[in-house]
Amino acid sequence: MTSRQEVRRNIASMAKVTPFVAMVTPPIIVLQDMEEEPGDASDRAAERGGAGVLFNINNSNNNEDEEGKKKDKKEKKEKKKLEKKEKKEKKEKDKQEKKEKKKKKQEKEDKGKEKEKEKEKEKPKDEPPKEITVVDPASNTYYYWLFIITIPVMYNWTLIIARACFEELQTDYLVLWFMLDFLSDVCYVCDMFFRTRTGYLEQGLLVKDEEKLRERYVKSFQFKLDLVSMLPTDLFYLLLGIRYPEIRLNKLFRFNRMLEFFQRTETRTNYPNMLRISNLVMYIVIIIHWNACLYYSFSKAIGFGADRFVYPDPSNPEFGRLVRKYAYSMYWSTLTLTTIGETPPPVENSEYLFVVTDFLVGVLIFATIVGNVGSMITNMNAARADFQSRIDAIKQYMSFRKVTKDLEKRVIKWFDFLWTNKKAVDEREVLKCLPDKLRAEIAINVHLDTLKKVRIFADCEAGLLVELVLKLQPQVYSPGDYICKKGDIGREMYIIKEGKLAVVADDGIKQFVVLSDGSYFGEISILAIKGSKAGNRRTANIRSIGYSDLFCLSKDDLMEALKEYPDAKALLEEKGRQILMKDGLLDLEVAAQGPDPKEMEEKVERMTGTLDALQTRYARLLAEHEATHSKLKHRVTRLERKLMAPPSTDQPGDAPPPETPGRTKEEEKK
Repeated sequence: MTSRQEVRRNIASMAKVTPFVAMVTPPIIVLQDMEEEPGDASDRAAERGGAGVLFNINNSNNNEDEEGKKKDKKEKKEKKKLEKKEKKEKKEKDKQEKKEKKKKKQEKEDKGKEKEKEKEKEKPKDEPPKEITVVDPASNTYYYWLFIITIPVMYNWTLIIARACFEELQTDYLVLWFMLDFLSDVCYVCDMFFRTRTGYLEQGLLVKDEEKLRERYVKSFQFKLDLVSMLPTDLFYLLLGIRYPEIRLNKLFRFNRMLEFFQRTETRTNYPNMLRISNLVMYIVIIIHWNACLYYSFSKAIGFGADRFVYPDPSNPEFGRLVRKYAYSMYWSTLTLTTIGETPPPVENSEYLFVVTDFLVGVLIFATIVGNVGSMITNMNAARADFQSRIDAIKQYMSFRKVTKDLEKRVIKWFDFLWTNKKAVDEREVLKCLPDKLRAEIAINVHLDTLKKVRIFADCEAGLLVELVLKLQPQVYSPGDYICKKGDIGREMYIIKEGKLAVVADDGIKQFVVLSDGSYFGEISILAIKGSKAGNRRTANIRSIGYSDLFCLSKDDLMEALKEYPDAKALLEEKGRQILMKDGLLDLEVAAQGPDPKEMEEKVERMTGTLDALQTRYARLLAEHEATHSKLKHRVTRLERKLMAPPSTDQPGDAPPPETPGRTKEEEKK
């Protein structure tokens, strides 16, 4: 037992020692950049002998596998690097080629520009641009041409689709359609030429240069549409036959000329609301017409009489005529697009889709009809609604204040007269949006002849007359109304535009004189001429016989206008004195006394008022000047202190030197 135990111990000790021996074996020295063959490594391991030989051989094989893997990785990395380099080189080559191409193009463009410049230099510089006779877009000629070109546009929009869907319409009147197509094409060509002769405004002037007009038209988007509409699609008749007029659908691209004609007509007409309603109805009819043609062609594609939805079989004499076909299709289209819906229900899926699409279009059409018609009606009744609101307010006021029935009837009759005779519009509010010059021209055109009938204004300057015309206010009087009464203070003068006035006695019944159109009164009272026996009081009772339309000029407006025309003021006063002398209403002694002391007192009061206003302004400016002066003085003293203070060279712990009292006092004095 002891011998066996000893043998086992020896074997275990040998097993423990062998890995240690393998670890202690001297390292194999491998030269750099030298490859060792596998046979050499195995021989060396065999020469060493011992129990760790096998272990060393396995270890060397593992090292060789790892080195092979590293080499493969390095080779892959190098291949990737080479591929990246090649890609970069290719990109750089492409960039260089592109740059060279761009340079070549730029050189060609520069050469072309240089040639153009040389050609321009060769042309004589003094040669003016070629001007031609052009058409002003605001003239009547342009408007009439729009009307002419609108006719073929409407023809193409209505009849091309009808000829394409209803074959009988195309084949029965073939010669007529060819003639009308030819005339419409001629109009289209003339329209393109007309556009090259249509001027435009540049810096407020109409351009007449032929080259500019041509370039502007060629560069516009409209030129492209015109070219599309002028493509010779009629040549397809030779390939497809004469039963396909839909090849002329490109003629529809000229529709903007029709829209332009309607817009210009709306600005020219005196009934714009009626024109808008008629345009809306026309657009709706065109849409219904197109939908009717599409319904007939849709029925033809499915089969006439195939079900109750499509058009009945034309072999039936009742439904075989062209007029019946179009009328039935228009009836179906109108019911569908107006969403009435009393039509046969669809059967097939395609029919359902067609009806759904028609219903959606019909909803949009119905909405546009209701919206546009509603807005047009409100615009038409806007003036009446405003006028009615004023009448209602006055009625409520009179009922609240318990005005007599007779007076209430007179007020209502006066309002009715204004509305029926179209005199309810306030002229100043209407003309407010116009510039001063245009407003003055309109006023001169309307009122100047009436103003010249007044004797004192007959020989006045044109500028003064224009000022007075703008200040005239229209007034309307009802039957029995007093314009002025005897003894009233005269603050206005009146000119009769329309109607009759009577100079009556104090009882209001006896008539002395009847004044008619063009008569005037009250001109002397607003001049306030010294020495007038009547002064500024009214000397007669003037009453309206019927409804009278007068122009009123107030004293304040006249004096405001005469401030800028002192010579005209002296002339008017002299004319007023002569009129009073003829009538025996001028006191010569009072007139020869000189200026009225009351007037002098008024002038002195005005001068004192202006002087007081000037004094207050001067005092305010003086106070502002003193305040700014004191602020500047304070800033200057602060700057002087900073500049005269010595630089601080002491250490941070040292205290600053005390200031001398004399220096601060001198600075304060400064």
